[in-house]
Amino acid sequence: MTASDYTATLPRKRMGAGALLSDQFGRVLLVEPTYAPHWELPGGAVEANESPHAATMRELREELGVLVRVGRLLVTDWVPPRPDRTEGIMMIYDGGLVTPDRTARIRLPVAELRQWAWCTQQDVVTLLPEILARRVIAAIRARADGASYYLENGYFVA
Repeated sequence: MTASDYTATLPRKRMGAGALLSDQFGRVLLVEPTYAPHWELPGGAVEANESPHAATMRELREELGVLVRVGRLLVTDWVPPRPDRTEGIMMIYDGGLVTPDRTARIRLPVAELRQWAWCTQQDVVTLLPEILARRVIAAIRARADGASYYLENGYFVA
């Protein structure tokens, strides 16, 4: 078996990437998509031959209309398969502090996003699906700790 034959047999995982953006009060920026019944962190699917870091920068440009310098990786989360989705790897990068001036320039693609909001940790727990809320809370902790965390299904792995 050649290396390319072997590579063709390997499983493929879906991959998503987003950014933790905060305001001067420590709130997190969340977006409300038109295509989902819940809020999300800005970001999206990593396309073929695209790095997760590049995907995050592209998605922020597309979703918010502003250029954000994406920093270090805060969280990597392996997500098990579900009946409607394959297993995946989800990543959250540090999008840093968004100044009031940059916040004023946010422009949403109306076909994709209804609105955005600065949210407290309690809002994160209320607005996001449980697994995503755990991932975002872990990213907030990773930023504060100067760490990068690995999760499985949103839970810390000992």
